[in-house]
Parts: sequence; structure tokens; C-alpha cells
Amino acid sequence: MLKIIFQFLLSILFIWALTYPFVQSDETDSADQTTSEQPKKVKKKEKPLHSVTLPKFSEFTDVKEKKRAFFDFIRPHVEAENKKILQQRAKLEIARMMLENNLSLEEKQNKDIVKILKQYGLPETVNTLVLTQALRRVDIIPKEMALMQAANESAWGTSRFARIGLNFFGQWCYSKGCGMVPKRRNTGAAHEVAAFQSVRAAVSSYFRNINTHGAYKELRGIRENLRREKKPVLATKLTHGLMSYSERGEAYIEELNTMIRQNRAYFDE
Repeated sequence: MLKIIFQFLLSILFIWALTYPFVQSDETDSADQTTSEQPKKVKKKEKPLHSVTLPKFSEFTDVKEKKRAFFDFIRPHVEAENKKILQQRAKLEIARMMLENNLSLEEKQNKDIVKILKQYGLPETVNTLVLTQALRRVDIIPKEMALMQAANESAWGTSRFARIGLNFFGQWCYSKGCGMVPKRRNTGAAHEVAAFQSVRAAVSSYFRNINTHGAYKELRGIRENLRREKKPVLATKLTHGLMSYSERGEAYIEELNTMIRQNRAYFDE
């Protein structure tokens, strides 16, 4: 009897050994099929918030060519903004000189001055005191500083904010929908990174920020002293007034000045 039972169990074990590979294969195939049928998540491409055709800065393999392309793209807008500011500054200087000599301003001249004062967030009363205040704000930003900040803040034009919103200077805005929401924004923060419709608008906004925001009062003071002493307005002097531009403070300023020294060959090409 025990012999019969043993033979029966042996037969069952033999049959199971023969069929196991096929059962296991079916299960594995089923699992593989389930995995392959799961839809892959496709990363949605973020559309630009502007209609400007940008150079493909990320595709440059030669560093010199990439730098040259970046500077050639941004420089004309910086130079145009400085040219406009120098024209405004000349109007202010002439008006102040006239008032100091008890000469009356013409109606159009007065309107032009008021327009400038309003643009720079100053009292719209035209007198020598206000005009002196205006001349602290209405002044150039050396192109070397502007170009290096643009390169630094936008990773040479390759950052998401530069590509999607033409924001080359890392400028923030504070109304919902005014720009792009940073992916690493702190919980509870409400700021966005500003978006612009043109490169000129982005550059103009950067100039206005430097020339009017309270955080850069020191920079404007350095510039005013250089003017008073009839010294050139150098980028490496003004950068010391950018302590509030980056959380990195002095390290940021040192990095900018190093970049300015290393890229002098490209500024006037």
C-alpha cells in the first residue's frame, strides 16, 4: 500500500515538473505585456509666451561662437536703451542749467521733463532740486555690466525663463499671471518670473529696475560720485551696488567682475 502511495506522489511531482516552466512563462509574459501596455508619460513642451525667434544658444558647441552670438543678440538693445537715457539726461541737464540761471522753460520742454520724471517715479514738480534727484536716476548702465548680468542670470540665453519669457535678467513680478511660476518656488511665495513680449521690453525693464528700485540706491550713489569726480562710469565699480540683486551677495559681485574681465574681447565686436 505504501509503495502505491509513493508511486502516486512521485507521478504528481513528475507531472508538475513538466508543466511548471509553461505556467511560469505565461505569468511572466502576462506581466511583461501589462507593463508594455501602460502609457508612457510624455513631458509637455512649454510654449513660449512671445513670438520672438531666438537663436538656439544651447546648440552651440564652440564656446566663443556661443558667446559672440549671445552678445550680438543682446548688445543692440542695451546700446539703444543707453542712447535713449543719454538723450533724456541731456534734457534734464539743460533744464536744470536754465532754472539755475533764472530762465523759463518752454511749454514743450516742460512737458518732456514731466514725462521723464513720471517715468522714473519722481515728483512731477520741475525745479532744480527734483532735477538733481532725477539726474541720479536717469543715467546709463555700462553695457559690460548689463551684458554680464544677462549672461549670468539666463545661463547664456539657455534658461527656461529666457526661452519662454524673454527674461534674461531674472526679474520678478507679483501679480498672478504676470509671468512664469518658478518650479522651485517656496511654499507660500506668490512671486512669478516676469515674461516679456520683446527683448527690448526686457532690457528696458532691467534698466528701470536698476535706476529706480530702492535696493540699488547705493549703485546710483556710486555712479553719481563718479560723475561728480568726472571719472568714467565703469561696470566693475557699479557692480558693488548690486548686493541685493542676488542672495549670493559678494560672491555674485565677484563672479560678475570676473566675467567682465574675461569677456572684454566680445563687448565691442
